[in-house]
Parts: sequence; C-alpha cells; structure tokens
Amino acid sequence: MTISTDRVRLDKWLWVARFFKTRSLAADAVDRGRVEVNGQVAKASRDLRPGDQLLLRTDGGVRRELTVLALSLQRGPAPVAQSLYRESAQSVAAREEAALQRRLAPDPGLSIEQGRPTKRDRRTIARTQVAWQRWSASIDDTTD
Repeated sequence: MTISTDRVRLDKWLWVARFFKTRSLAADAVDRGRVEVNGQVAKASRDLRPGDQLLLRTDGGVRRELTVLALSLQRGPAPVAQSLYRESAQSVAAREEAALQRRLAPDPGLSIEQGRPTKRDRRTIARTQVAWQRWSASIDDTTD
C-alpha cells in the first residue's frame, strides 16, 4: 500500500480505510451528511490531511470518532487500513455497548403473532377450502 503525504479526497480515504465497500457508497454517506471533518459537515471532494478529526455515523446509528494518522491512495489489506486511523476510546466503548445491546435484544421475528403461513399451514388451509373452491353457482340454485 502506498502511503502518501499529499491530500486525499474524503470519499476515497473512507473507501481505502475500509469503512465502505465501494467509493460510491462512501460518497453517498458523505452527501447525506453522515461524515463530519473537524466538526463541520464535509463534501466528498474535501481533502483530508493527517491529524483531521472525523465523526462517522453509519446506518445502524453507530458513531465513530476517528483521527486520521496517514493517507493512502490504494486500498489494501485490513491491518494496513487500520493503521491509517485511530479511533477514540469513547467511540470504541460505545460501539461495543451497541453491539452488546443488539445481541441481547429480542428477535424482531418473535413479535409477529401471525405472519406468513408455513408450508404445513398452507396445506391445511387448502384442504379446508377445497369444498369452497369447487362450489359454483348455477341457475338451478336461484330462488324465485
């Protein structure tokens, strides 16, 4: 991985540091205002420098407070990408607490009392409705 001392675009650095799978996803997050640089909402084209403070909010509501340590132009292995930044201790603790809360939370599927029928349920329903499905009105059934 090439480490450079020049400036790097914010969206490219977020992709290189492996916060997003693609550069376009990183640019979308920046455009939605989920990334702040030095306390200000940033644009994707903003140039990062070592020492910049980033606040990154992801879809799950997780906030990461980062300090840029180095810049790179090429995406490489995860251990090298992790050397590009340092996350604050409060941010790490908050992420671990959020992960624990997600693990301990009840399964959302358990709150559904009556959802999509299982294959067995569908067969039972079909058996009970066979007579109904075969019934048809005829002229003889009318009462006058």
